[in-house]
Amino acid sequence: KGPAFVVESFQEAEKIFQKDDLDITPDHVIVLRNQGPIGGPGMPETAGEISLPAPLLKKGVRDIVRISDGRMSGSTFGTIVGHVCPESVVGGPLAVVQDGDMIELDVANRTLNICISDEELDRRLSNLKLKKQEYNNGYMALFMQEVEQATYGCDFKFLKGLRNQTYSDQYGD
Repeated sequence: KGPAFVVESFQEAEKIFQKDDLDITPDHVIVLRNQGPIGGPGMPETAGEISLPAPLLKKGVRDIVRISDGRMSGSTFGTIVGHVCPESVVGGPLAVVQDGDMIELDVANRTLNICISDEELDRRLSNLKLKKQEYNNGYMALFMQEVEQATYGCDFKFLKGLRNQTYSDQYGD
């Protein structure tokens, strides 16, 4: 359990984590948001690639809890919770985490909680202003409109009926 240290993007994290005067401790929980299928876009592998803040590395700290709506691979190190859904850019709970909010991770019981009341969570979510989509046409607009969240495999919504069918089932021999 520790206080949230929120960063909005992988680029922001890479930049501010190099600052020697960064006010962060090993007890903090880094929350990296806007890295999911829509926020990335494309769910880049940023959750697993986020470096530890320089001030902590200089103190010999080699792990800190990191949470993200982004992707990670088998080469990821340390305590990381990735693929949080729904992602922050569409109004998932990471979108309303604020610096200092207590975050509780219980790996054994597979729970992750923002330690705020349900009423406060509802208030924050109802006041959330979602970012306007940058793409109005072309493939990226289609991608942003049709890509599913990570829990559904980041597939296109319009392909749901085609899953589990072979090419022959769809088009004949």
